[in-house]
Amino acid sequence: MTNEEKESLLRRYAAGEITWQALRQRGMENYLDVLGGLGDLGLKPPVAPMEGPNVATRERARGLLRQALKTAKL
Repeated sequence: MTNEEKESLLRRYAAGEITWQALRQRGMENYLDVLGGLGDLGLKPPVAPMEGPNVATRERARGLLRQALKTAKL
């Protein structure tokens, strides 16, 4: 895969046009590499919409993360 192809895939992923599964099918097996590539491009990973049956669980998890970060003073 060329750098241009990788960049295109990462941009599409950040825009929510393709999934992590699609990236894996195209040879991007390591999610840390994906996160690093997004960072290099100044992009953030996509965020799933807050809808559906797992919203309450996601909100609790986000609260736990916020508290952990506050405690760690990050």
